[in-house]
Amino acid sequence: MLYTDQHVHTSYSPDSEAKIADYLIEAKKRGLDYVIFTDHADMGAIEEAFKKQIDYQEYFKVMKRFEEQYEIEIRVGIEIGYEINYKNQINELLNEYPFDFVIGSIHYGDGKDLYLGDFYQGKSQYDSYMRYFELMLEMVENFTNFDVIGHLDYIVRYAPFVVKDYEYKVYKEIIDLILKTVIKKGKGIELNTSGLRGPLKTILPKEEVLIQYKELGGKIITVGSDAHSVKEYYAGMSDEINHLERVGFSELSSFSKRKVKQHKMR
Repeated sequence: MLYTDQHVHTSYSPDSEAKIADYLIEAKKRGLDYVIFTDHADMGAIEEAFKKQIDYQEYFKVMKRFEEQYEIEIRVGIEIGYEINYKNQINELLNEYPFDFVIGSIHYGDGKDLYLGDFYQGKSQYDSYMRYFELMLEMVENFTNFDVIGHLDYIVRYAPFVVKDYEYKVYKEIIDLILKTVIKKGKGIELNTSGLRGPLKTILPKEEVLIQYKELGGKIITVGSDAHSVKEYYAGMSDEINHLERVGFSELSSFSKRKVKQHKMR
């Protein structure tokens, strides 16, 4: 089995124009066994485009038609933008539909948007990053309806600071609490390759966090490109699978019907 990109967005996500058919054609060219899509669902969104929710009854029907037409399995995932005030609505959505895979991400906090930038107003870099990790910790402690954390240190992608990167040792205590809670609850993290395509040229989370996750006993880990266009599909995947092996992982994870399956790298 060739490992499949586990974080992919189509035109059903408001920040993507990628066509489902084009992904399926690319996946078949690569010899992949299946495709999984993880379009956005951001309750509590501030940006207008993200406020409109997908009609999932229609969405599942569309995916079934494409699966039959292109003769390749499609698994339906979702990337939830977690916000504590919408926890009940998020649970209702996830429990209503038969998703294969749920990525839990933090895109908003305290009623403010990390991408638009208002989240950082009046905060130092340390306070911004610490508050972000506090929101992540709150999610993993009080919300269980996810399978992996998405891009654990996502904040570095959009923080408005000259030096966006951070030192793991500065936030080690709270990051380790996040990792320990994820492991205790039988959840996982993802290695997100999107940062390699930006100016930081880094994976999310950074290598030190991956190594610590492994040393703490973490085993569930997915790899995804966070593609928003077909040219980004599978980007960095092969190199980062090798990277995971170099830092000590021997298995990768995938999900179907919310059940995890482990795959030997060799």
